Amino acid sequence: MLLALSIFFFVLGAVIASFLGVVTGRLHTGEPWFSGRSRCDACGTALTTTDLAPILSWLVLLGHCRHCGARISPCSLIAEAVLGTLFWLAYVQLGLALPLVFFLIALSLLAALVLYDLRHTVVPAVFSLPFALVSVAFAALVAPDAAAFGFSFLTAALIGLSLAFLHFVSRGRAMGLADAPIAFSLALLAGPLAFSGFVYTFWIGAIIGVVILARAPKGHKMGIEVPFAPFLAAGFLLAFFSGWSVFSLITWIITR
Repeated sequence: MLLALSIFFFVLGAVIASFLGVVTGRLHTGEPWFSGRSRCDACGTALTTTDLAPILSWLVLLGHCRHCGARISPCSLIAEAVLGTLFWLAYVQLGLALPLVFFLIALSLLAALVLYDLRHTVVPAVFSLPFALVSVAFAALVAPDAAAFGFSFLTAALIGLSLAFLHFVSRGRAMGLADAPIAFSLALLAGPLAFSGFVYTFWIGAIIGVVILARAPKGHKMGIEVPFAPFLAAGFLLAFFSGWSVFSLITWIITR
């Protein structure tokens, strides 16, 4: 039973990621995301169900269009595998309970935000507002009492406000204002580990940022725009799923 449910949630996450890839692509161009067949970007051929099976299609076709042989970006494969894994981890951590439903919805909205930010370096309110509402509902469900929920909400608000402060102080150069509500929502999901997730976000961002700058051509380093939503997602989800407190982690590193 456990294996069957694990497979189910992984497949569910992969399918939703595949759907979100279409939604985030069409939302930017103004195309209706709820109708019309997906097509190969290179040859324009309408794709069949066998071409669109999450993960499997890319692997079977070896990352190339079945019709014209054009290379298919592995981004969709990675997104499907990552969201599938996150759905499975959420099931393992939360079990078959009502909070799991809200958390999976939150993960789906977060995935849409990250995909859109990676593609267009913009965070649309059509995803961030529902994400915030679902995160509040999740935090209220898992909180043992009203005081605990109030503390989580206050912590999340302070984290969101701190990013908004960084935005205004840097005049938008450090990060976008839309990253603040994402941080608020993720902090609610992380609960007691919200501060740890906040710290992990900047650690991950610093590491990836150094790599990006090191690989950038000379003369183009200062003009690089790096989406921040993926770092927020990685930092807070690392805290949530690992259960690692940043204080415990630092203590462990020092005493090694």
